[in-house]
Amino acid sequence: MEIQKQLKSHGAWIGKWTFILAATGSAVGLGNIWGFPYKAGTNGGGAFVLIYLACILMIGVPIMIGEIILGRSSGNSPINAMRRMALASNTSSSWQIIGWSGITAGILILSFYSVIAGICFNYILISATSSGAMSASDQFSEVISSPLNLLFWHTLFMVMTALIVSAGIKDGIGRMVKILMPMLGLLMIFMVVYSMINGNFSQAMSFLFAPDFSNVDANTFLQAMGQAFFSLSLGMGSIMAYGAYMPKDQNVVNTSFTVASLDTLVAVLAGLAIFPIIFAFNLEPGTGPGLVFVSMLTAFNQMTFGWLIGPLFFTLLSIAALSSSISLLEPGVAFLSEEGYLSRKMAAELLSLFIWILGFGSALSFNIWSDFNLTPGRNFLDSMDFIANQILLPLGGMLIAIFVGWFMKEQIIKDELGQINPTVFKLWKFFIRFIAPFSVAFVFVSQFF
Repeated sequence: MEIQKQLKSHGAWIGKWTFILAATGSAVGLGNIWGFPYKAGTNGGGAFVLIYLACILMIGVPIMIGEIILGRSSGNSPINAMRRMALASNTSSSWQIIGWSGITAGILILSFYSVIAGICFNYILISATSSGAMSASDQFSEVISSPLNLLFWHTLFMVMTALIVSAGIKDGIGRMVKILMPMLGLLMIFMVVYSMINGNFSQAMSFLFAPDFSNVDANTFLQAMGQAFFSLSLGMGSIMAYGAYMPKDQNVVNTSFTVASLDTLVAVLAGLAIFPIIFAFNLEPGTGPGLVFVSMLTAFNQMTFGWLIGPLFFTLLSIAALSSSISLLEPGVAFLSEEGYLSRKMAAELLSLFIWILGFGSALSFNIWSDFNLTPGRNFLDSMDFIANQILLPLGGMLIAIFVGWFMKEQIIKDELGQINPTVFKLWKFFIRFIAPFSVAFVFVSQFF
Protein backbone atom coordinates (compact mmCIF):
# COMPACT_ATOMS: atom_id res chain seq x y z
CA MET A 1 0.00 0.00 0.00
CA GLU A 2 2.86 2.36 0.80
CA ILE A 3 4.37 1.88 -2.64
CA GLN A 4 1.02 2.55 -4.29
CA LYS A 5 0.62 5.67 -2.19
CA GLN A 6 3.99 6.97 -3.36
CA LEU A 7 3.13 6.21 -6.99
CA LYS A 8 -0.13 8.09 -6.58
CA SER A 9 1.64 11.08 -5.05
CA HIS A 10 4.08 11.35 -7.96
CA GLY A 11 1.82 10.13 -10.72
CA ALA A 12 2.55 7.50 -13.36
CA TRP A 13 3.32 7.43 -17.08
CA ILE A 14 0.23 7.25 -19.26
CA GLY A 15 0.86 4.54 -21.85
CA LYS A 16 3.84 2.25 -22.30
CA TRP A 17 5.58 4.49 -24.84
CA THR A 18 5.76 7.47 -22.49
CA PHE A 19 8.47 5.86 -20.38
CA ILE A 20 10.39 4.86 -23.52
CA LEU A 21 10.20 8.42 -24.89
CA ALA A 22 11.16 9.92 -21.52
CA ALA A 23 14.09 7.54 -20.97
CA THR A 24 15.29 7.99 -24.54
CA GLY A 25 15.03 11.75 -24.10
CA SER A 26 17.13 11.46 -20.96
CA ALA A 27 19.75 9.43 -22.83
CA VAL A 28 19.85 11.58 -25.97
CA GLY A 29 21.77 14.72 -25.08
CA LEU A 30 24.31 17.13 -26.52
CA GLY A 31 27.31 14.93 -25.73
CA ASN A 32 25.55 11.96 -27.32
CA ILE A 33 24.92 13.87 -30.55
CA TRP A 34 28.38 15.33 -31.06
CA GLY A 35 30.41 12.85 -28.99
CA PHE A 36 29.54 9.45 -30.46
CA PRO A 37 30.05 10.29 -34.18
CA TYR A 38 33.45 11.89 -33.56
CA LYS A 39 34.69 9.06 -31.33
CA ALA A 40 33.53 6.51 -33.89
CA GLY A 41 35.25 8.28 -36.77
CA THR A 42 38.58 8.71 -35.01
CA ASN A 43 38.70 5.32 -33.27
CA GLY A 44 38.35 2.82 -36.10
CA GLY A 45 34.92 3.66 -37.56
CA GLY A 46 32.92 0.44 -37.84
CA ALA A 47 35.32 -1.30 -35.45
CA PHE A 48 34.47 1.26 -32.75
CA VAL A 49 30.73 0.93 -33.48
CA LEU A 50 30.92 -2.86 -32.97
CA ILE A 51 32.81 -2.45 -29.67
CA TYR A 52 30.34 0.25 -28.59
CA LEU A 53 27.34 -2.00 -29.33
CA ALA A 54 28.96 -4.83 -27.35
CA CYS A 55 29.44 -2.44 -24.40
CA ILE A 56 25.80 -1.31 -24.65
CA LEU A 57 24.65 -4.94 -24.47
CA MET A 58 27.06 -6.11 -21.74
CA ILE A 59 27.26 -3.00 -19.53
CA GLY A 60 24.63 -0.41 -20.42
CA VAL A 61 21.48 -2.50 -20.74
CA PRO A 62 22.16 -4.71 -17.66
CA ILE A 63 22.65 -1.64 -15.44
CA MET A 64 19.61 0.10 -16.98
CA ILE A 65 17.48 -2.95 -16.18
CA GLY A 66 18.81 -2.81 -12.61
CA GLU A 67 17.97 0.89 -12.25
CA ILE A 68 14.44 0.42 -13.56
CA ILE A 69 13.88 -2.52 -11.19
CA LEU A 70 15.02 -0.41 -8.22
CA GLY A 71 12.76 2.49 -9.18
CA ARG A 72 9.63 0.55 -10.08
CA SER A 73 9.76 -1.88 -7.16
CA SER A 74 9.95 1.00 -4.67
CA GLY A 75 7.91 3.70 -6.42
CA ASN A 76 10.24 6.27 -4.87
CA SER A 77 12.92 8.80 -5.72
CA PRO A 78 16.47 7.31 -5.94
CA ILE A 79 17.40 8.04 -2.31
CA ASN A 80 14.27 6.49 -0.80
CA ALA A 81 14.25 3.74 -3.45
CA MET A 82 17.71 2.57 -2.37
CA ARG A 83 16.81 2.85 1.31
CA ARG A 84 13.61 0.82 0.93
CA MET A 85 15.13 -1.83 -1.35
CA ALA A 86 18.11 -2.24 1.00
CA LEU A 87 15.80 -2.79 3.97
CA ALA A 88 13.57 -5.13 1.94
CA SER A 89 16.68 -7.13 1.05
CA ASN A 90 17.81 -7.28 4.70
CA THR A 91 20.95 -5.25 4.13
CA SER A 92 22.29 -1.86 5.28
CA SER A 93 20.30 1.30 4.50
CA SER A 94 23.68 2.92 3.77
CA TRP A 95 23.12 1.87 0.15
CA GLN A 96 21.02 5.04 -0.13
CA ILE A 97 24.37 6.76 -0.82
CA ILE A 98 23.76 5.68 -4.45
CA GLY A 99 20.68 7.93 -4.52
CA TRP A 100 22.49 10.85 -2.95
CA SER A 101 25.38 10.44 -5.40
CA GLY A 102 23.05 10.34 -8.40
CA ILE A 103 21.05 13.40 -7.40
CA THR A 104 24.24 15.34 -6.65
CA ALA A 105 25.67 14.38 -10.04
CA GLY A 106 22.46 15.49 -11.77
CA ILE A 107 22.56 18.88 -10.04
CA LEU A 108 26.22 19.47 -10.96
CA ILE A 109 25.71 18.37 -14.57
CA LEU A 110 22.60 20.51 -15.06
CA SER A 111 24.41 23.57 -13.68
CA PHE A 112 26.85 23.60 -16.63
CA TYR A 113 24.67 21.73 -19.13
CA SER A 114 22.17 24.57 -18.90
CA VAL A 115 24.85 27.07 -19.93
CA ILE A 116 25.83 24.99 -22.99
CA ALA A 117 22.15 24.41 -23.87
CA GLY A 118 21.56 28.16 -23.55
CA ILE A 119 24.22 28.69 -26.23
CA CYS A 120 22.25 26.28 -28.45
CA PHE A 121 19.16 28.46 -27.92
CA ASN A 122 21.21 31.52 -28.82
CA TYR A 123 22.50 29.89 -32.01
CA ILE A 124 18.95 29.35 -33.32
CA LEU A 125 18.85 33.14 -33.78
CA ILE A 126 22.51 33.51 -34.75
CA SER A 127 22.30 30.91 -37.54
CA ALA A 128 19.13 32.52 -38.89
CA THR A 129 20.68 35.99 -39.10
CA SER A 130 24.37 35.24 -39.74
CA SER A 131 25.61 36.72 -43.01
CA GLY A 132 29.05 35.17 -42.83
CA ALA A 133 30.68 38.59 -42.55
CA MET A 134 32.05 37.49 -39.15
CA SER A 135 33.86 34.15 -39.08
CA ALA A 136 32.18 31.37 -37.11
CA SER A 137 35.09 31.17 -34.67
CA ASP A 138 34.92 34.92 -34.02
CA GLN A 139 31.15 34.62 -33.62
CA PHE A 140 31.57 31.87 -31.02
CA SER A 141 34.21 33.92 -29.18
CA GLU A 142 31.83 36.90 -29.08
CA VAL A 143 29.00 34.73 -27.70
CA ILE A 144 31.02 33.20 -24.85
CA SER A 145 32.93 36.39 -23.98
CA SER A 146 29.75 38.11 -22.74
CA PRO A 147 28.72 37.04 -19.21
CA LEU A 148 25.34 38.77 -19.55
CA ASN A 149 24.58 36.99 -22.81
CA LEU A 150 25.43 33.55 -21.39
CA LEU A 151 23.47 34.21 -18.20
CA PHE A 152 20.39 35.38 -20.13
CA TRP A 153 20.18 32.14 -22.16
CA HIS A 154 21.15 30.03 -19.15
CA THR A 155 18.24 31.62 -17.25
CA LEU A 156 15.77 31.02 -20.09
CA PHE A 157 16.76 27.35 -20.34
CA MET A 158 16.49 26.77 -16.57
CA VAL A 159 13.07 28.46 -16.43
CA MET A 160 11.77 26.17 -19.19
CA THR A 161 13.18 23.10 -17.43
CA ALA A 162 11.66 24.11 -14.08
CA LEU A 163 8.23 24.81 -15.61
CA ILE A 164 8.07 21.36 -17.25
CA VAL A 165 9.18 19.44 -14.15
CA SER A 166 6.98 21.44 -11.76
CA ALA A 167 3.89 20.54 -13.82
CA GLY A 168 4.26 16.90 -12.77
CA ILE A 169 4.68 13.49 -14.38
CA LYS A 170 1.53 13.40 -16.48
CA ASP A 171 0.98 17.06 -17.38
CA GLY A 172 4.64 18.13 -17.37
CA ILE A 173 7.32 15.61 -18.29
CA GLY A 174 4.97 13.07 -19.88
CA ARG A 175 3.23 15.61 -22.07
CA MET A 176 6.46 17.32 -23.15
CA VAL A 177 8.36 14.16 -24.12
CA LYS A 178 5.40 13.18 -26.34
CA ILE A 179 5.95 16.50 -28.15
CA LEU A 180 9.73 16.87 -27.97
CA MET A 181 10.84 13.37 -28.99
CA PRO A 182 8.75 13.08 -32.18
CA MET A 183 9.96 16.60 -33.08
CA LEU A 184 13.55 15.51 -32.52
CA GLY A 185 13.00 12.41 -34.65
CA LEU A 186 11.47 14.36 -37.54
CA LEU A 187 14.17 17.04 -37.46
CA MET A 188 16.88 14.36 -37.33
CA ILE A 189 15.45 12.53 -40.36
CA PHE A 190 15.13 15.83 -42.25
CA MET A 191 18.78 16.70 -41.49
CA VAL A 192 19.99 13.25 -42.61
CA VAL A 193 18.02 13.45 -45.90
CA TYR A 194 19.34 16.97 -46.49
CA SER A 195 22.91 15.78 -45.85
CA MET A 196 22.44 12.80 -48.21
CA ILE A 197 21.38 15.14 -51.01
CA ASN A 198 23.68 18.11 -50.40
CA GLY A 199 26.64 16.72 -48.44
CA ASN A 200 29.51 14.31 -49.02
CA PHE A 201 27.57 11.30 -47.78
CA SER A 202 29.97 8.61 -49.00
CA GLN A 203 32.92 10.16 -47.17
CA ALA A 204 30.82 10.44 -44.01
CA MET A 205 29.79 6.78 -44.25
CA SER A 206 33.43 5.78 -44.65
CA PHE A 207 34.48 8.00 -41.72
CA LEU A 208 31.81 6.55 -39.44
CA PHE A 209 31.51 2.93 -40.47
CA ALA A 210 34.50 1.66 -42.48
CA PRO A 211 36.20 -0.69 -39.98
CA ASP A 212 39.83 0.23 -39.38
CA PHE A 213 41.20 -2.16 -36.79
CA SER A 214 44.65 -0.53 -36.98
CA ASN A 215 43.19 2.36 -34.99
CA VAL A 216 41.84 0.05 -32.27
CA ASP A 217 43.83 -0.04 -29.05
CA ALA A 218 43.16 -0.14 -25.30
CA ASN A 219 41.98 3.49 -25.43
CA THR A 220 39.34 2.54 -28.04
CA PHE A 221 37.78 0.06 -25.62
CA LEU A 222 38.00 2.66 -22.86
CA GLN A 223 36.22 5.30 -24.96
CA ALA A 224 33.57 2.83 -26.16
CA MET A 225 32.81 1.68 -22.60
CA GLY A 226 32.64 5.24 -21.32
CA GLN A 227 30.39 6.37 -24.18
CA ALA A 228 28.06 3.37 -23.76
CA PHE A 229 27.71 3.96 -20.03
CA PHE A 230 27.30 7.72 -20.03
CA SER A 231 25.11 7.97 -23.14
CA LEU A 232 22.36 5.95 -21.42
CA SER A 233 22.17 8.36 -18.44
CA LEU A 234 23.19 5.64 -15.99
CA GLY A 235 24.27 6.32 -12.42
CA MET A 236 22.58 9.71 -12.05
CA GLY A 237 19.21 8.55 -10.76
CA SER A 238 17.21 9.64 -13.83
CA ILE A 239 16.37 6.14 -15.05
CA MET A 240 15.62 5.02 -11.48
CA ALA A 241 13.29 7.99 -10.96
CA TYR A 242 11.56 7.44 -14.30
CA GLY A 243 11.28 3.72 -13.51
CA ALA A 244 9.25 4.61 -10.40
CA TYR A 245 6.47 5.87 -12.67
CA MET A 246 6.51 2.87 -15.04
CA PRO A 247 3.29 0.81 -15.26
CA LYS A 248 3.56 -2.63 -13.64
CA ASP A 249 2.48 -4.40 -16.83
CA GLN A 250 5.37 -2.98 -18.87
CA ASN A 251 8.20 -5.42 -19.68
CA VAL A 252 11.44 -4.09 -18.16
CA VAL A 253 13.86 -6.06 -20.35
CA ASN A 254 12.17 -5.27 -23.68
CA THR A 255 11.80 -1.62 -22.71
CA SER A 256 15.50 -1.33 -21.79
CA PHE A 257 16.56 -2.76 -25.15
CA THR A 258 14.17 -0.39 -26.94
CA VAL A 259 15.60 2.67 -25.16
CA ALA A 260 19.20 1.56 -25.82
CA SER A 261 18.39 0.94 -29.50
CA LEU A 262 16.72 4.34 -29.96
CA ASP A 263 19.60 6.10 -28.19
CA THR A 264 22.15 4.42 -30.46
CA LEU A 265 20.02 5.14 -33.55
CA VAL A 266 19.90 8.86 -32.73
CA ALA A 267 23.69 8.94 -32.20
CA VAL A 268 24.27 7.28 -35.59
CA LEU A 269 21.75 9.55 -37.35
CA ALA A 270 23.47 12.57 -35.78
CA GLY A 271 26.72 11.50 -37.41
CA LEU A 272 24.98 11.06 -40.76
CA ALA A 273 23.42 14.52 -40.41
CA ILE A 274 26.58 16.36 -39.35
CA PHE A 275 29.58 14.84 -41.13
CA PRO A 276 28.37 14.91 -44.77
CA ILE A 277 28.03 18.69 -44.39
CA ILE A 278 31.40 18.97 -42.63
CA PHE A 279 33.19 17.04 -45.43
CA ALA A 280 31.30 18.79 -48.24
CA PHE A 281 32.74 22.12 -47.11
CA ASN A 282 36.22 20.69 -46.35
CA LEU A 283 35.96 21.50 -42.66
CA GLU A 284 37.82 19.77 -39.86
CA PRO A 285 35.66 17.20 -38.03
CA GLY A 286 36.63 18.58 -34.61
CA THR A 287 35.11 17.45 -31.36
CA GLY A 288 32.77 18.91 -28.77
CA PRO A 289 31.26 22.39 -28.95
CA GLY A 290 33.69 23.45 -31.69
CA LEU A 291 32.11 20.95 -34.07
CA VAL A 292 28.59 22.39 -33.86
CA PHE A 293 29.15 26.02 -32.91
CA VAL A 294 32.08 26.72 -35.24
CA SER A 295 32.32 24.10 -37.98
CA MET A 296 28.57 23.74 -38.57
CA LEU A 297 27.91 27.49 -38.51
CA THR A 298 30.74 27.92 -41.03
CA ALA A 299 28.98 25.44 -43.29
CA PHE A 300 25.56 27.06 -42.81
CA ASN A 301 27.05 30.45 -43.73
CA GLN A 302 28.26 28.99 -47.04
CA MET A 303 25.33 26.81 -48.08
CA THR A 304 22.16 27.69 -49.95
CA PHE A 305 19.25 28.03 -47.50
CA GLY A 306 21.74 27.95 -44.62
CA TRP A 307 19.62 30.60 -42.88
CA LEU A 308 16.82 27.99 -42.72
CA ILE A 309 18.77 24.74 -42.20
CA GLY A 310 20.93 26.27 -39.45
CA PRO A 311 18.03 27.20 -37.13
CA LEU A 312 16.47 23.76 -37.66
CA PHE A 313 19.74 22.09 -36.68
CA PHE A 314 20.16 24.15 -33.51
CA THR A 315 16.48 23.61 -32.66
CA LEU A 316 17.22 19.89 -32.84
CA LEU A 317 20.15 20.33 -30.41
CA SER A 318 17.99 22.43 -28.08
CA ILE A 319 15.26 19.77 -27.98
CA ALA A 320 17.85 17.09 -27.16
CA ALA A 321 19.21 19.31 -24.39
CA LEU A 322 15.77 20.02 -22.91
CA SER A 323 14.72 16.35 -22.92
CA SER A 324 17.88 15.55 -20.94
CA SER A 325 17.66 18.48 -18.55
CA ILE A 326 14.21 17.54 -17.23
CA SER A 327 15.55 14.08 -16.36
CA LEU A 328 18.48 15.65 -14.48
CA LEU A 329 16.15 17.80 -12.38
CA GLU A 330 13.44 15.21 -11.70
CA PRO A 331 15.24 12.92 -9.16
CA GLY A 332 15.98 15.79 -6.77
CA VAL A 333 12.50 17.27 -7.13
CA ALA A 334 10.90 13.86 -6.53
CA PHE A 335 12.90 13.41 -3.32
CA LEU A 336 12.10 16.87 -1.93
CA SER A 337 8.41 16.60 -2.72
CA GLU A 338 7.89 13.05 -1.42
CA GLU A 339 9.42 14.00 1.94
CA GLY A 340 6.32 16.13 2.46
CA TYR A 341 8.05 19.41 3.27
CA LEU A 342 7.58 20.99 -0.15
CA SER A 343 5.04 20.79 -2.95
CA ARG A 344 6.37 19.55 -6.30
CA LYS A 345 6.13 23.08 -7.71
CA MET A 346 8.04 24.61 -4.80
CA ALA A 347 10.65 21.83 -4.89
CA ALA A 348 11.22 22.38 -8.62
CA GLU A 349 11.49 26.14 -8.17
CA LEU A 350 13.92 26.03 -5.23
CA LEU A 351 16.17 23.34 -6.71
CA SER A 352 16.18 25.12 -10.08
CA LEU A 353 17.11 28.36 -8.35
CA PHE A 354 20.07 26.65 -6.66
CA ILE A 355 21.21 25.09 -9.97
CA TRP A 356 20.76 28.43 -11.74
CA ILE A 357 23.02 30.19 -9.20
CA LEU A 358 25.57 27.34 -9.41
CA GLY A 359 25.55 27.75 -13.18
CA PHE A 360 26.95 31.27 -12.84
CA GLY A 361 30.34 29.72 -12.16
CA SER A 362 30.22 27.75 -15.42
CA ALA A 363 29.05 30.76 -17.44
CA LEU A 364 31.87 32.88 -16.03
CA SER A 365 34.38 30.11 -16.78
CA PHE A 366 34.19 31.15 -20.44
CA ASN A 367 35.27 34.71 -19.68
CA ILE A 368 35.85 36.47 -16.32
CA TRP A 369 36.80 33.30 -14.41
CA SER A 370 38.66 31.58 -17.27
CA ASP A 371 41.91 31.65 -15.27
CA PHE A 372 40.31 30.60 -11.98
CA ASN A 373 40.90 26.92 -11.16
CA LEU A 374 38.43 25.31 -8.76
CA THR A 375 40.34 22.00 -8.85
CA PRO A 376 43.97 21.58 -10.00
CA GLY A 377 44.22 22.45 -13.69
CA ARG A 378 40.43 22.82 -14.15
CA ASN A 379 38.21 25.89 -14.23
CA PHE A 380 34.77 25.91 -12.58
CA LEU A 381 32.90 24.28 -15.49
CA ASP A 382 35.55 21.61 -16.06
CA SER A 383 35.59 20.89 -12.33
CA MET A 384 31.81 20.34 -12.25
CA ASP A 385 32.15 18.07 -15.28
CA PHE A 386 35.02 16.09 -13.75
CA ILE A 387 33.36 15.58 -10.35
CA ALA A 388 30.03 14.51 -11.88
CA ASN A 389 30.95 12.58 -15.03
CA GLN A 390 34.32 11.14 -14.07
CA ILE A 391 33.71 10.39 -10.38
CA LEU A 392 30.06 10.31 -9.25
CA LEU A 393 28.46 8.64 -12.30
CA PRO A 394 30.85 5.67 -12.66
CA LEU A 395 30.82 5.11 -8.89
CA GLY A 396 27.02 5.24 -8.87
CA GLY A 397 26.70 2.84 -11.80
CA MET A 398 29.21 0.41 -10.32
CA LEU A 399 27.42 0.40 -6.94
CA ILE A 400 24.03 -0.13 -8.62
CA ALA A 401 25.43 -3.19 -10.42
CA ILE A 402 26.94 -4.54 -7.19
CA PHE A 403 23.78 -3.96 -5.13
CA VAL A 404 21.37 -5.46 -7.68
CA GLY A 405 23.71 -8.29 -8.58
CA TRP A 406 24.83 -9.34 -5.11
CA PHE A 407 22.61 -7.85 -2.39
CA MET A 408 19.10 -7.29 -3.72
CA LYS A 409 16.61 -10.04 -2.85
CA GLU A 410 16.17 -12.20 -5.94
CA GLN A 411 12.43 -12.56 -5.46
CA ILE A 412 11.97 -8.77 -5.73
CA ILE A 413 13.93 -8.81 -8.99
CA LYS A 414 11.89 -11.69 -10.42
CA ASP A 415 8.63 -10.00 -9.42
CA GLU A 416 9.63 -6.95 -11.45
CA LEU A 417 10.96 -8.86 -14.45
CA GLY A 418 7.85 -11.05 -14.63
CA GLN A 419 7.82 -13.90 -17.14
CA ILE A 420 11.40 -14.02 -18.39
CA ASN A 421 13.31 -16.73 -20.22
CA PRO A 422 15.53 -18.51 -17.63
CA THR A 423 18.56 -18.31 -19.95
CA VAL A 424 18.07 -14.56 -20.45
CA PHE A 425 17.78 -14.11 -16.67
CA LYS A 426 21.00 -16.06 -16.05
CA LEU A 427 22.84 -14.05 -18.71
CA TRP A 428 21.64 -10.75 -17.21
CA LYS A 429 22.60 -11.95 -13.73
CA PHE A 430 26.10 -12.82 -14.97
CA PHE A 431 26.59 -9.43 -16.67
CA ILE A 432 25.20 -7.40 -13.74
CA ARG A 433 27.34 -9.34 -11.24
CA PHE A 434 30.66 -9.60 -13.02
CA ILE A 435 31.01 -7.83 -16.39
CA ALA A 436 29.28 -4.49 -15.63
CA PRO A 437 30.89 -3.62 -12.25
CA PHE A 438 34.40 -4.66 -13.29
CA SER A 439 34.13 -2.84 -16.63
CA VAL A 440 32.92 0.39 -15.03
CA ALA A 441 35.64 0.07 -12.38
CA PHE A 442 38.18 -0.29 -15.19
CA VAL A 443 36.92 2.87 -16.90
CA PHE A 444 36.93 4.73 -13.59
CA VAL A 445 40.47 3.74 -12.58
CA SER A 446 42.00 4.10 -16.07
CA GLN A 447 41.15 7.79 -16.37
CA PHE A 448 43.57 8.61 -13.56
CA PHE A 449 46.56 7.02 -15.32
